[in-house]
Parts: sequence; structure tokens; C-alpha cells
Amino acid sequence: MPRAIALIPARSGSKRVTDKNIRLLVGHPVMAYTIAAARASGVFDAVVLSTDSEEYAQIGRHYGAEVPFMRPAALAGDTSPDVEWIDFTLRCLAEAGRSYDIFSILRPTSPFRQPETIQRAWGAFIAEPCVDSLRAVEKCKQHPCKMWLLRGTCMEPLFTPELQQDRFGRTEGSAPWHSSQYQALPPVYVQNASIEIAWSRVVLEGGTIAGTQVMPFLTEGYEGFDVNHPYDWTFAEDLVHAGEARLPKVLIPPILLGD
Repeated sequence: MPRAIALIPARSGSKRVTDKNIRLLVGHPVMAYTIAAARASGVFDAVVLSTDSEEYAQIGRHYGAEVPFMRPAALAGDTSPDVEWIDFTLRCLAEAGRSYDIFSILRPTSPFRQPETIQRAWGAFIAEPCVDSLRAVEKCKQHPCKMWLLRGTCMEPLFTPELQQDRFGRTEGSAPWHSSQYQALPPVYVQNASIEIAWSRVVLEGGTIAGTQVMPFLTEGYEGFDVNHPYDWTFAEDLVHAGEARLPKVLIPPILLGD
């Protein structure tokens, strides 16, 4: 069985929601739910938090994640690509004698991802040895075929009739997609942040986090729900209190932030 590592990215400089990776959600810092799900899944040989913050590192260790080293500030900026910190992490661990065949990115802002979600994704990925990576997706709610590009005082559809024909074989004379019912449009999926899995070689040899052969993983219910805006937190709490969504079980007592 290949050796796998869970990588949980938690830089400290978030702008839309200050300190979003440690913001409390139903009694625990939100990152606690991702750590708990990763550990309870039984999939990983290690669960590592990648952070540039000593406070975040302390919280991560409290909930059972490793923080073997800090992420350099140069790899923790607003526009720092994921491939840089992942490459850094995998190479540092390898230099310490800890190499992993597969890595998974589990972002703290997807708190409803369950251990079973990870197990389901892992099983799907391992069953397809020819793919480079797996990425979570869900069906688009706002369909791109209904989107427009602004051109001065006018606008044009993102999907022109020519693109409709080239991409999907739509026959000439078909109704424009922007004037069609949702049910008549081709199914389109958007990625969410709940889980990514890839062979380490795609980073270490190919310089990407996805490679070229990317398989879809369809999330269910609120597994892919992302808390990235202030109103998302209220909605997430309402979902839990109403019993419409559940958080992974955290068996560790809450940490007292600020102590």
C-alpha cells in the first residue's frame, strides 16, 4: 500500500475573514474538524499542518496534527501557489527520511468533510492507478452557459454558438445556451476545496499539484461547503443546529485560545 500524507494548509494572512483557519465554529477552531477527519479516516501515515504562525501550530498540535517545521513567509503570501509550499513540505520531509507516495490537500475551511468522505475519495483514487490526481467537484449552481462578458455598452455570452458547437457538438441553429432552460444545458461541475489527492511525483517531477489526468470526486450534501466569507460561518452554525449538516467528531477538549 502506498504511503500517504495529509497536508492541511493554514497560513495566517487571510483577508476576507481574519484568522479564518482558527475561527471558532461550534466550540472548536475550524481547523480542528479537518484534523479530526483526517486522523479518523485511517488513510494517512501522517497528518501535517503547514503554517507560518506559531499560534496556529500550537492549535494544530493540540488537536493532533504534526507541525515538523514552519512554512517560510515567502511561501505564505496571498498569491503564493500551492505547488510551492507542497514541494517545500515534501522535500523537507524526504530529507528527514520521511517520503510519501501520495499527498492529500485538506483545507481547514471545509469543516463538513467527514472521515467517510476521505475514505470514499481514497478508494476511488487508488482504484484508478493511471490518473495523476483526484479533485472534489460539485454540480454548478450558477451555470457558466448563463454568464456574459462585458464589451463597453454591450455584452456577449461566455459560450458563443461557435463554442457550443466546438465543445459539445451542438447543432447549428440550436437555441443559444443563455436563452435555454437549466435542464437543457450540459452538466457542468465546479471544484470545491474539500479534498485533493495526488501522487507526489506530480509535484516533485512535474511541478504541478494536479498533473494532466485529473479524476473527479463528486461530493455529497454539504461535504464541499466552504467557509470563506463572514456570512458562511453563521450559515454553517445554523446547518449544524438544525441538524441539516454534521461536523466530524472532535474527541479532544477545546483549546483555550489566547492562553
